[in-house]
Amino acid sequence: MPAKISPFGSAFRMVATALLSLATAPAIAAPAPSGTVALTFDDLPVFGAKTSAADGAAMTTRLLAGLKRAHDTATGFVNEAQLATPDRADRVRMLTQWLDAGMDLGNHSYSHLSLNAVPVETYIADVAHGAQETGALLAARGRRERWYRYPYLETGLTHAVRHRFEGWLDTHGYRVAPVTMENSDWRFATPYDAAIARGDRAGAERIRAAYLAYTRQIVPWYRQAGRALFGREPAFVFLLHASHLNAASIDDLAAILRDQHLRVVSLDTAMRDPAYRTPDTYVGPNGDGWLDRWALTLHRSLPYASLPTVPKAIIAEDARLEGATDPRAAATS
Repeated sequence: MPAKISPFGSAFRMVATALLSLATAPAIAAPAPSGTVALTFDDLPVFGAKTSAADGAAMTTRLLAGLKRAHDTATGFVNEAQLATPDRADRVRMLTQWLDAGMDLGNHSYSHLSLNAVPVETYIADVAHGAQETGALLAARGRRERWYRYPYLETGLTHAVRHRFEGWLDTHGYRVAPVTMENSDWRFATPYDAAIARGDRAGAERIRAAYLAYTRQIVPWYRQAGRALFGREPAFVFLLHASHLNAASIDDLAAILRDQHLRVVSLDTAMRDPAYRTPDTYVGPNGDGWLDRWALTLHRSLPYASLPTVPKAIIAEDARLEGATDPRAAATS
């Protein structure tokens, strides 16, 4: 089930954050080197519920080859529910490909549940179930699963729920992988897949071109937002998805990051930036990115007036396609 996030929250919270902008300054004192970004890919083995194991393997090979060409590292976040199929062995091999390529794997829950939608004990059981195969693959290499990524970036509706779950994470050796940069790739990915499926290569290429154009706009916006929040650029954690769109675009994405003078680092390295020690006390219905969360904590505003927007035609097509297969999409996108 693909992740649907709303990294900027509701219009109400945007206005509330702006009204707080005259208050206190951030308390981050020791800046880390700027110009770095960690790449993370959600919904492994493959984004798209209808993707066959053969297509997923081809996508994985193409995506990892692009990362290798750029000498980039990445962390992939797994939904092990995708392995509960007759072609399980083929799908497990996709995860092995990531590890063989020198990448890391993390937990994205078993079945992509929202902590806002189920009891916390049900959620914990789902997350624990989601560590079985991935944990075994890592253990065979003398490693362990260390990172957790919230589906939908939804972290609970109450402090009690969030504290209970994150206490469980801490006890089991996990650290939350936040998101401080994203390019709404999931919005473009489903229309792209649909165009490929119907043999419309020209249409797929138009979608890919729009996706790259949007990425060229949103990446510098995040750099500006980081400076507005901290007075410097933090190391970023970029959310992407393991999709055919990104496999087809990986060289272009690497070029965009180079043009922005952003050097790819591991998730471990990015998370050493003092920005990631900023308190995040938000609970509520929004699946917000961490810049928004920190803006509330620090009583700062982000430059929403210059925020690039996904083309309306892409949003409409994604909603149409997702509405046919995923009743939750409209409520979580």
